[in-house]
Amino acid sequence: MTTAPTLPQFITDGGIETHLIFNMGVALPHFSVFPLNDSAAGRDAIRSYYRDYLSIAKAAGRNFLFATDSWRASSDWADLLGYDRALLKQNNVTSVSLCAEVADEFAAAGVASTIAGIIGPRRDAWQYDAGMTVAEAFDYHSPQLEAFAGTSATSLHAYTLTNTPEAIGITRAAERIELPVVLSFTVETDGALPGGKPLGIAITEVDEATGGYPAYYMINCAHPRHFSRELKGGASWVSRIGGLRANASAKSHAELDASPDIDVGDVAELADYHAELLPSLPNLQLIGGCCGTDHRHIAAICARCLS
Repeated sequence: MTTAPTLPQFITDGGIETHLIFNMGVALPHFSVFPLNDSAAGRDAIRSYYRDYLSIAKAAGRNFLFATDSWRASSDWADLLGYDRALLKQNNVTSVSLCAEVADEFAAAGVASTIAGIIGPRRDAWQYDAGMTVAEAFDYHSPQLEAFAGTSATSLHAYTLTNTPEAIGITRAAERIELPVVLSFTVETDGALPGGKPLGIAITEVDEATGGYPAYYMINCAHPRHFSRELKGGASWVSRIGGLRANASAKSHAELDASPDIDVGDVAELADYHAELLPSLPNLQLIGGCCGTDHRHIAAICARCLS
């Protein structure tokens, strides 16, 4: 007798950066959304973006996870955009406040939600960062994580990580402020992290170094075609995968980076891949999207997997 897969209780959004740039015509210098928080028009655009997911969550009967627009709201990226540290800290707080405003609208419509403070890697999200150390990651990411402490964000999510030292440093910084943390690794077309480390080894290294502190792990910024074989292998570390935020396109990071246009991929195929993966992921808690995806992709995945 085949056991039905455990279905995730939360859905989240797709690729906010690519949607804003290619579908909404919003300029994002340095691929950074967070400056929109500083203007009335920008805040309206962010609210509108999140509202696209209300009907999807309601139809799927799932809670919604609001992921703040702060993936690049850390000091190096802020320096490129002329932000001082006080403004940057306030901007991170505002990113949570915007989510909380729309969360009230979701609640009024009968959709429960939670908020995750989002951070990204210090350097490139698609190239292996061979120079990163645990101490550097701890020191660099601590100010942004501390900005989320005391807000209505109930967890921290670190997306597009390429190496284990940064993941370990982020985890230790999160533990210091006593907030749960979810770590999401980028993988290449071979299912391994940039630099070649297998995903299972990366997860094991972080868990061993941090006493298993991360709530769970995710994969993002890759198409399921690139990592489905690893997840279907039945290895013990797969039980630590709690979320997927896949790309719409099956192209490599290098191909996507060189493309002047968005590749929305095959929406139905993306949904089918998710359905095929569910039986292999007993602890999956969250489904969303990454580059090239938007509310239409998430709606298709929900219709295929959660109805």
